[in-house]
Amino acid sequence: MNKGNMIPANEFCASHNIEITFINSLQEAGLIEVTTINETEYIHESQLNELEKIVRLYYELDINLEGIETVTHLLQRINDMQDEIMLLKNRLRLYESFE
Repeated sequence: MNKGNMIPANEFCASHNIEITFINSLQEAGLIEVTTINETEYIHESQLNELEKIVRLYYELDINLEGIETVTHLLQRINDMQDEIMLLKNRLRLYESFE
């Protein structure tokens, strides 16, 4: 597997001053995906923004993992609804242009 787009989890933890067990807990909760290559855990760079948000929620706002799961789920629902609203607006504009 190509490690070019992946960051070792231990480096991420060291740079953010967090425990590797936190990353493992996030993986167990299904909030992030960790890939293990040669006994080293890696985080894909596409997950970094989400992971940094989660770290801030947990350490700065003192929200527990269950709360983070709820917040993440609700934010995803909001994004999905915003996408649906945009799609519906575009369809409406299409019908309005025929009038």
